[in-house]
Amino acid sequence: MQEQPFSIEFFPPKTAEGAEKLRIARGKLAVLKPAYFSVTFGAGGSTQSGTRDTVLEIQREGLNAAPHLSCVGRSRDELRAILAEYKSHGIRQVVALRGDLPSGYGGSDLASGEFSHANELIAFIRAETGDWFHIEAAAYPEMHPQAKSPQEDLHNFARKIHAGANSAITQYFYNADAYFRFVDEVRKLDINVPIVAGIMPITNYTQLMRFSDMCGAEIPRWIRLKLASYADDAESIRAFGLDVVTQMCERLLQGGVPGLHFYTLNQAAPTLAICQRLQLRGLGI
Repeated sequence: MQEQPFSIEFFPPKTAEGAEKLRIARGKLAVLKPAYFSVTFGAGGSTQSGTRDTVLEIQREGLNAAPHLSCVGRSRDELRAILAEYKSHGIRQVVALRGDLPSGYGGSDLASGEFSHANELIAFIRAETGDWFHIEAAAYPEMHPQAKSPQEDLHNFARKIHAGANSAITQYFYNADAYFRFVDEVRKLDINVPIVAGIMPITNYTQLMRFSDMCGAEIPRWIRLKLASYADDAESIRAFGLDVVTQMCERLLQGGVPGLHFYTLNQAAPTLAICQRLQLRGLGI
């Protein structure tokens, strides 16, 4: 089977200790030779400076880095300056998102900056920088939590691609059928960009439920019940999670997914374990 590219996502550390832990995790994951490391930001772009610092550190290490870029709370001039800085450092890839509004702002114009939607940010990046950046957009196989309907969400995705996105990364999911169905619907719109599957290793039941409630990712009932049955047995949760996520990755790779994007939460071990199993079985990466 042809090898498929994979990528790894971090969040910017907030402390010196966190930064050192991330360096150690990054060193372990770099052995897998991912296509790139992406770096997120907080609500309202609140960790944008941390994103920049982490991205530039990764780039200095000779690794490919892709900053997440949010239009929430950002003016055109601010975004123009951020793009120019990344370009000056040889960054060639960005993940362009609307981003989450900071707590307490609701949908105010003050929080949303000059752009309200990711497709507007993508169009701005293209207009400002031409083809310099490979632009990744977000995709939601199980529908964005704020979308009114699956059809509306599908058309919102199409707008991001038509605005100039080169490819997309999905929200994490645990139902491969949702991914394949979404791709089929996108192809019916004559959109043929690669749609990379977002993968979240399962290591902590409470944390996973909290994240999934926030982002709208569905946890299949059988997985929820099994995880709940382990209570505080962390070892059993990790072992079960490793089996479930590896099996899903196998099915995705066998079904022709163009790549896997691992949401690591700055931990190396869970992603390493999944990738090593896939390699041992002659699949994917």
